Amino acid sequence: MSYQALYRVWRPQRFMDLVGQEMVTKTLKNAIITHQTSHAYLFTGPRGTGKTSAAKIFAKAINCRFSKEGEPCNECETCKAITEGRLNDVIEIDAASNNGVEEIRDIRDKVKYAPTEADYKVYIIDEVHMLSTGAFNALLKTLEEPPANVVFILATTEPHKIPATIISRTQRFDFKRITAESILQRMIYILDQKNVDYDDKALKVIAKAAEGGMRDALSLLDQVISFGDNNVTLDNALLVTGSVTQESLFNYLKFVLSKDTTNALKEIQQIVEQGKDANRLIEDLINYCRDLLLYQQAPEMVSDGELGLLDDKFKELSQQINVTQLYQIIDELNKQQENMRFSSHQSIYLEVLTVKLTQLSTNSEADRVSNVDLSQIELLKQKIENLQRKVDNLSSNTVQTEKNNEPRKQVRKNTTKGQKNVKINLSQVYSVLNNATRQSLNELKQVWPDLMNMLSVTQRAIMHVSEPVAASENGVVVGFEYAFLCQKALEDQELIDTLENGLDRLIGKVPSLVLIPVENWPEIRSNYLKQRKNGAVVIADDTSEQSQDNDDQSASTQPTIIQKAEELFGTDIVEIKND
Repeated sequence: MSYQALYRVWRPQRFMDLVGQEMVTKTLKNAIITHQTSHAYLFTGPRGTGKTSAAKIFAKAINCRFSKEGEPCNECETCKAITEGRLNDVIEIDAASNNGVEEIRDIRDKVKYAPTEADYKVYIIDEVHMLSTGAFNALLKTLEEPPANVVFILATTEPHKIPATIISRTQRFDFKRITAESILQRMIYILDQKNVDYDDKALKVIAKAAEGGMRDALSLLDQVISFGDNNVTLDNALLVTGSVTQESLFNYLKFVLSKDTTNALKEIQQIVEQGKDANRLIEDLINYCRDLLLYQQAPEMVSDGELGLLDDKFKELSQQINVTQLYQIIDELNKQQENMRFSSHQSIYLEVLTVKLTQLSTNSEADRVSNVDLSQIELLKQKIENLQRKVDNLSSNTVQTEKNNEPRKQVRKNTTKGQKNVKINLSQVYSVLNNATRQSLNELKQVWPDLMNMLSVTQRAIMHVSEPVAASENGVVVGFEYAFLCQKALEDQELIDTLENGLDRLIGKVPSLVLIPVENWPEIRSNYLKQRKNGAVVIADDTSEQSQDNDDQSASTQPTIIQKAEELFGTDIVEIKND
């Protein structure tokens, strides 16, 4: 008999032989044992994970009359006929080459006939996603209402290309990628059965290169055995798979990190001269960097995934390289891998990549931007702290002055020249109080922090000790903890404009702002309430004013011409003389 490939000779013949698909095999076996099999199944998953093998085993199991615990006996005539592919009741169809409407209509016409030898007629349609739209429509009705003794098994690597109407009429089983450890154990079992000498490291290289597909792993193993004359060595495995040794990857990355462009280029040239595939080299570098990145966070996970291939050099490199460098290297490798896909001069791309990697900056652009932002923030913090200290010093001086003048507060003093007093326009205050509501005040208090955030640092330093104390629909009385800051705010027209603009944006209107020292607020409110209690209409004259130290009596009325003069030139300059 002619030689058969390993993946054909060692194809699973029982559910227990399927490697890495325990959930699928257990479900199918239980369905067979309890006689709860469905009329249609959909097997999906990557190539070489056992979809078609599982379909054949299932076909044998439901037709085998000597099955035990859901497993076919593989000894009866039915099992042997299905294994050899000569049972007419188990039909395998390759949808890639039989994807037309006519082929599916032929199935639909023949499905109504009862099986000739077996209990069930089984249709195994491989690569079912290749069927045309018309073929899917022709298959749809048959899947929905098939005869009682017919089972459809659809297999595909691309389930997203199958119409939802087809998927909804099947039981779907997702075959997952087989772990490298499971592939390794299966290869060891096969080689032990064949009495072939092997190197453990060679099998680990093959298991990793297979990328979760058992068929790919056995095909590579077949090539290595043939190449090495029934001897599986590490060098032969590296040559067949096109993989690069861990030592070469380590040396290359070491030169890149030390910015040794010359030696890095020599290492690349040496790898290419050994016949290594450029795309495979990029893939190996990406996986190596990925392992370095994960090893810094979860060493056990990487050690298990790499099947113990990690050496001391790898562990040493993982401690030397930082995360930012790994991110940069992986990004560049990904970009170059995309560029090389359509190029016939891949070695040139490898050389350009090497030069680029050795010239990468230690700090990324994001780090530089972050450092600039941090420095600016620190500078702003220092400025705010300096302003706060100045305000505290002024406040302490004011408090000390008030303490020194406390015994003289009982007697009203005439304003001396050069001393600034806060003018309180009682007319504006009473106008707000006449229409003040708790709702308006609460609305202002809610938006006040947002309004403060709209101010500059200097403006915020003035307003940080203020808060609304009364508010109406069209006005708001703002109390200042320190009188000198209240006076400063009154003199700052730009600040008033900013506050009005901010209120317009926050509450959709511009109420008039009345600024007063908070120490005067209890007396103003008390006088206003007394007048309201007596039934008087509280209307203050527009020319009335209250001084900062005028706590015991209301503002005196001045002629309009004097009021205007004081508004224009200030009370420090205007001097009133009685005739």
